[in-house]
Amino acid sequence: MTEPPEASAAAEPPDPAALTGSTGGEPGTQSSSGTGTAGAGIAGAGIAGAPGTPRSIDPGSTGAPGAQPSTEPRTAEPRTAGPRTAGPRSVTARATAAGVIVSALLILAIVLGSRLLANFDSALLPYAVATVFLAFGVAYRYTVWVSAPGARRLFKQGWRSFFSVANFRKAPTALPRMIATYLGFQKFLGARSHARWAAHQLIFWGCILASLITFPLTWGWFTFTSGSGSGPGYEMRIWGFKIIGFDSLDFLGWLMFHGLDIAAVLVIPGASYFLWRRMKDRGAVTGQRFAYDLVPLIALIVISVTGLLLTFSSIFLHGGGYEFLAVLHMVSVVFTLIYIPFGKFFHIVQRPAAVGMQLFKYTARQDQEVLGCRRCEEPIDTGPYVDNLRGTMRDLGLDFDEWAEYCPRCKRVLRGSAYLSQVKKGFK
Repeated sequence: MTEPPEASAAAEPPDPAALTGSTGGEPGTQSSSGTGTAGAGIAGAGIAGAPGTPRSIDPGSTGAPGAQPSTEPRTAEPRTAGPRTAGPRSVTARATAAGVIVSALLILAIVLGSRLLANFDSALLPYAVATVFLAFGVAYRYTVWVSAPGARRLFKQGWRSFFSVANFRKAPTALPRMIATYLGFQKFLGARSHARWAAHQLIFWGCILASLITFPLTWGWFTFTSGSGSGPGYEMRIWGFKIIGFDSLDFLGWLMFHGLDIAAVLVIPGASYFLWRRMKDRGAVTGQRFAYDLVPLIALIVISVTGLLLTFSSIFLHGGGYEFLAVLHMVSVVFTLIYIPFGKFFHIVQRPAAVGMQLFKYTARQDQEVLGCRRCEEPIDTGPYVDNLRGTMRDLGLDFDEWAEYCPRCKRVLRGSAYLSQVKKGFK
């Protein structure tokens, strides 16, 4: 069994998880330095100056806790000073420039896509303005996020894996499969709770459907025209080009005009479940924040309910209360769009970057040895993944990155041993 670290290791450094995980995503999402056993264990390291050399083991081998570690050396990256993190002013300037450029491009796309505003509906102007603010906020926040060392490494490794010809040759179906299972069906949520997975799927697909309808309509890209002016025959046009003709009285026409109602029916039960859980689950109640955790759910429910009430008013009340409901619906949608970049919904933008890291880990496992714990030889993760994590820690100035090569259990054991032998020496 490896001896506890020396006396100088007793001082506990800052928790790296707190330094690398502040990405603005939802709790439980992957940190910017990546996730996995190695990443999860780093937060528990807490001790500097790990002795010994790294080791690697074959993917199929295991070692019992307490077993003698192998003596096969593994070449580690030379310790170098991490790159200087850009100052707050330069990051803010780059983020502002990115936001302005993306917003200008969106405005240009709206003008051109609506045929110089010929197809633009002025009644939808508040929604269009909100999407421009949304574009600025997303570009600004994303630029700030990828400027952090951990997120920058994740971003680079993800795109490098995405464009790698060698990865495509080794696993041509890996990326489509990960997009479908990780982004589309989010199977990782099913491991936590089937009810949470089902509720998240309802919200996800409801929001996807609503976005595919709302944004093109708002920008004037997507229009319905009728030769008679009142139907029932309509033509669906995108960028002014006819796509399909349909009768508003048949099933296809009903789907065309009630797509947002279907989206609302999907979102309401999903958001209601999470709202109920936030009020009843003790673990969720303990760490929740009203503006961060509850406001997004309330906003989704208000948008969906007011949207359904607009349909109810037009069909059953002959337009009674329609103007008030339309204003209330517009306010809730505009507020939510502006809120997205600066609240919990930002994880929607972050999540695709995590797919790149998953692809990086998956392809590394195909032909790389799995790194074993220095102490017990239990598999941790692939060598490239651990090296990436160590590099992130060095970029952040955390000079105990060797502890990434210990499993979480051994970190806890060594930390406890060092505490008892150094801090509480002689205490019984």
